Amino acid sequence: MIILSRADLVDAATAWQVQSTDVLAEGQVTTYIEDAVLTPDGERMRRQYLRHPGAVGVIALDEDDRVALVRQYRHPVRHRLIEPPAGLLDVDGEDYLVGARRELAEEVDLGATDWRVLVDIFTSPGMAAESLRIYLARGLHAADAPEDFSRNHEEAHMDTVWASLDDLVDAVLAGDLHNPVLVMGILAAAVARSRGGFDTLRPADAPWPAREDLLRSLP
Repeated sequence: MIILSRADLVDAATAWQVQSTDVLAEGQVTTYIEDAVLTPDGERMRRQYLRHPGAVGVIALDEDDRVALVRQYRHPVRHRLIEPPAGLLDVDGEDYLVGARRELAEEVDLGATDWRVLVDIFTSPGMAAESLRIYLARGLHAADAPEDFSRNHEEAHMDTVWASLDDLVDAVLAGDLHNPVLVMGILAAAVARSRGGFDTLRPADAPWPAREDLLRSLP
């Protein structure tokens, strides 16, 4: 049995040799790629995956521990999901926090004075090169969406709702809520609250080395 210490609990950036890369399809957001990869023992394998620009999400928490959410239709899963504000990191070179502030204003018309990093994730590392950072936002206040922003398609039909952090935890554990940004963000927020409070979280400008390593290694 191998028992890892806290110091050992760090995902290691590494890249096996890629012998060739083929673009199988290109979409509006993602690119479908197939790599021929050489394993450390010389075996050749082919792996298909989605290249994704990455995303940010926001758990916006008010002074009564209520979270600002949206209800949005998601066609691939044929559900209207309850979700936190979130969006793509598709502006080249944009600071992650700037993207999170924009999404909070665009989706729920809110700003915040206190920002912390809740959790960093590879959302589905077996099939997609998508990195996700979830922030905790507090000190909420009304904010206008950018002037050039307009809600269309699914966003034109979403609404803003609120729920208590405790009720959200219960709903996640009951299997009633399925959006991964919500599930991971809510559980991380609840754990942080119970283990020293939100001020122990990483600052909003904390480095994100796993994403930077990922971006450097992608074709």
